[in-house]
Amino acid sequence: MNKRLNSVVSFSPMLFKNLINLPTPSSINYLWNMGSMLGFVLVFQILTGLFLSMHYNTELPFESVLHISRDVWMGSETRFLHSNGASLFFIIIYIHVGRGLFNLSYKKLEVWITGVMMLLILMGTAFLGYVLPWGQMSFWGATVITNLASAIPFLGESLVQWLWGGYSVSTPTLNRFLTLHFLFPFLLVGLAILHLISLHKMGSSNPIGTNSNQEKMSFNPLFSWKDLLFPLLIFIVLFMLSSKFPYLLMDPDNFSTANPMSTPVHIQPEWYFLFAYALLRSIPNKLGGVIVLVLSIISLLFIPLKKGINKISKFNMISKLKLSMLFIIFVVLTWLGGVPMESPYMDISKMMGPLYFMFMLF
Repeated sequence: MNKRLNSVVSFSPMLFKNLINLPTPSSINYLWNMGSMLGFVLVFQILTGLFLSMHYNTELPFESVLHISRDVWMGSETRFLHSNGASLFFIIIYIHVGRGLFNLSYKKLEVWITGVMMLLILMGTAFLGYVLPWGQMSFWGATVITNLASAIPFLGESLVQWLWGGYSVSTPTLNRFLTLHFLFPFLLVGLAILHLISLHKMGSSNPIGTNSNQEKMSFNPLFSWKDLLFPLLIFIVLFMLSSKFPYLLMDPDNFSTANPMSTPVHIQPEWYFLFAYALLRSIPNKLGGVIVLVLSIISLLFIPLKKGINKISKFNMISKLKLSMLFIIFVVLTWLGGVPMESPYMDISKMMGPLYFMFMLF
């Protein structure tokens, strides 16, 4: 008992130092609240996901979703919160990445690398979750995306069959996807802890680009209250969206059960994947498309290799123009990913791809 008490007492000063009395740059603003909001949303997604998993059945996936929505107490509300919470997660994380690019946060290498790894795992988690309702778009989205692995030389066909658990997307595929969708969020929690440790070790950037060690103040009470207030406002928006417009961000085709004999007219992923999907479709070669798809996210890891940028974009007109163009290209690619594969959309996609990588890496 005494050993446990001593361990708690010895742990308390470290907790106080790293979470409450942490020296923090006094100039940081509300854009630096995005990390704490992502933490709150991640915990919220895990809790709602655990509730939904109690009633989900991979043998009858579409029927179990209907059961959750119609028969389980607070089932439909929880489902809407979980689904719209995923979109909220990506909105916040894209703002978080954009803020990092604008303020040269990628110069803090350990923090940046763990952040990009979290983004990759988050995208994988979201894709796995999108398949689970087993609607038309879920089934065909899973078929198209998993089939991209067949482009890998030598191992492609075997890898696809392993992912499917057979020769087509079916119940074994759902078992694999549900297991990974359940485990990945806990991996995200571990990476988030590493991300925070790296951030506290290397220090935070600030909006004026000065040395963050020159003027600091205690994290509590100002920043701790800001970290609690902003998530509260975001959750109010989430609850209003889920109660007033629950289907706003859902694909209408996903309200029909999966039918392998009927292909949707236009197959597309969720909105937060559309920019990468547009890049994938712009490459006629299958292997080339897969490489471009992966590079659309992996390229974030190469940004710290940029040289000659020492001022944050707020005081660097060229960098500000580049980031503005990157944002516009990202929005255009997101729009292109949701339109049919026909002229002139495909021609525009082929133009936007090189521009995306040019403004991202140079």
